[in-house]
Amino acid sequence: MKRLIALPGPDRRRRSWLGIALGLLWLGMGVAHAAAPLNGAWREVRTNDTAQIVLSEYRAGLLKSFDPSLLQRFPRSDTGSWVVIAAQPPWDNSERVLTIYPPPLSTVTVFAQGETQSLALDDFSAPAHGHGQLAFRVPLTMPASTPILLRFEPSQTLSAPVRFQLQTWSEYLQQDAQWLVFASACFAVMLAMVLMALCFALMLRDVTYAWYAGYILCYTLIQGIQTGFLFHPLEWSWLSGTALMVGPAAVALSVAFASLFMMRFCELQRYAPLLRVPIMALAIGMIQLVLMRCSQIALLVEVAQVLLNPLLMIGATLLLVAASVAAARGSRQAWFFLAGWTPLLLLTALTSAQVSGALPQLDWLNDASVAGGAFEAIVLSLGLADRALRLRHDRDNVQVLADHDALTNVLNRRAWTERASALLTNGPPRPIALLFLDLDHFKLLNDHQGHNTGDRALVAVAQALAAELRPADLLGRYGGEEFVALLDGTMPQQAMHVATRLCRRVHRLEIPVSDESMLLSISIGVAIRQDGDDVETLVERADQAMYDAKLNGRNRVCMHADTVSSDASRNQRLYVVEKREHDS
Repeated sequence: MKRLIALPGPDRRRRSWLGIALGLLWLGMGVAHAAAPLNGAWREVRTNDTAQIVLSEYRAGLLKSFDPSLLQRFPRSDTGSWVVIAAQPPWDNSERVLTIYPPPLSTVTVFAQGETQSLALDDFSAPAHGHGQLAFRVPLTMPASTPILLRFEPSQTLSAPVRFQLQTWSEYLQQDAQWLVFASACFAVMLAMVLMALCFALMLRDVTYAWYAGYILCYTLIQGIQTGFLFHPLEWSWLSGTALMVGPAAVALSVAFASLFMMRFCELQRYAPLLRVPIMALAIGMIQLVLMRCSQIALLVEVAQVLLNPLLMIGATLLLVAASVAAARGSRQAWFFLAGWTPLLLLTALTSAQVSGALPQLDWLNDASVAGGAFEAIVLSLGLADRALRLRHDRDNVQVLADHDALTNVLNRRAWTERASALLTNGPPRPIALLFLDLDHFKLLNDHQGHNTGDRALVAVAQALAAELRPADLLGRYGGEEFVALLDGTMPQQAMHVATRLCRRVHRLEIPVSDESMLLSISIGVAIRQDGDDVETLVERADQAMYDAKLNGRNRVCMHADTVSSDASRNQRLYVVEKREHDS
C-alpha cells in the first residue's frame, strides 16, 4: 500500500471529524474553522542559502507560488525545500498557530525573528505539540504581515503532500481537541478488537484470531506513527528516531499477517485452493523484507526498500482477487473480508494518487484511513464472531450425528452409555430404573418381509417409545433390535407401569411379523439401581430380567428378582400383556 510507505500522517483537517460511533458510523464532522487566507511560495535548497537570501527572492517574486490551503507536494531532494507562508490582509495580530498537515516524518525548521525552531513528530523538547500535525506557535511580537520561512529537511521516504493553515490560538485548541477525541476513539476500537482476538485465540486455540490480532495491531502501529499519536499525546519517547525503520517493517508485517489471516478466515483451502500458494509466498516474502530491513546491512536495507512498494501493490491486488473468488464460490467470511478490506484499498489508491500530485482538495483522506482501520477492525471482528458461531453450529450438528443412531435417531450405544454413566454418578442418591427392551420375533420379520421392512419397524418402534417416555428419560438403541431406557427418579412400581405402557404401545402398532395372526411385540426387563451399581451391572441385571420375560412367553415385562422382596417376588415379577389387547 503506497500510502503507508510514504508515511503521510493523518490530517488535522479543517472539517474535523468528531469521532465514530459503536456501529462504525461517524458521530459527525466538525464545521470548517475560519482561517487566515495565505500565500505560499517554495524552491529547493541550494548550497550557501541563507534565510535572508530566500526571503529576498520571495519578495522579488522568484519563488514558485502555490496555494497553502491545498495539499502541495515538494519534490524529494538531497538538500530539502524552502517554503514561505505569508498571511494576507486583513491581518490579525492576536496569538496564532501555523499548522502543517499531514506531518512529514522529516524535520521542519522554522525561521522567525532571527531565531530557529525545529518541528518534528518525535521531538519531545518543545513545550507544545500539535496532535496529528506539526504546529508552530507564532510569537506575539511577530507582526501578522511578516512571512514565515520554513525549511523542509531531506527525507528518506517519499514526500507526502502537505497543506498549511494559520489559526487563532482558540481555534487551534478546539480543532486539536476534536482530533484527539476522534483519533483516540479509533485507536481504542482497534486495540479493543486486538485484545478480544488474543483472548479468543488463547481460549479457542485458533491461530486465525492471532493472525487477525497481528494484522490489526500492525495497522494500528502504522497509523500511530503516521499521525504522531504514539509520540504525542502518548509520549513514547523510546520510539524517537525509529519511525523510518519501524514504519515500513510494520507495513510489511501487516500484509504478512493479513495474508495468513485471510487464508484461514476465507477458507481458501476449500474455495480457492490454487490461490493459497501465491498468498503464502506473499506472506513469507513480506517477513523476509522485514528481516532485511532490520539487518542494518546497507545493501539489504536498500533492496528491501525498493521491493516493498511493488510487493505491496501486488499483494493488495492478490488478496482482493482471492477474497472475491472465495466469496463468489460461497465463502460467507470472504464477504466480511471484502467489506473491511475494500474501503482501505480504495483509500490507499486515493492517497497514492495524492503523492503524485492529484486530488489536492481531498485533505480528509488521511483521517479516513484512521477511521477505516477502526471500521475494518469491527467488520472483521463481526466476521470472526459469525465464523465462531457457524463453527459451533457445525460442531453441534456433528455431535448430534455422532451421538444418535442413524436409523432410529435415538441415542446410540456409546452416547447412551456416557450419559447414563454421568446420570448415575452425579447428584444425590435417588431411585433410578433401567429398562432393557428387545423386539420379539424380529429375525422372523426380516426373513419374511425383508430388511427394509425391518428397518421401518425399528423406526416406528423407536418413535413410539420416545413418545411414551418423558423428555428427561434416556432412550437409546443398544444394538440390533435392542433398546435401553434409563428413568431417573423412578420407583420400582412406577417403572413397571411405564414398561407396561411401552409394551402395550408397541403391540398396538400392529406390525405383522409373518402373517396377520402374529404382530410385532416387545419384551422388557426392569432393574432398579442398587448401591455400587454402574451402567454395566445395571444393564446386566435388566438384560437377565428381559430374558425371563422372553422365557415366560414374550410381550411382557419382568422385574429383576433382586429388586422385589422374597415374599412377594412371585406375585410382582410378571406383568403379562394380552396378545389381543389391541382389540379392546
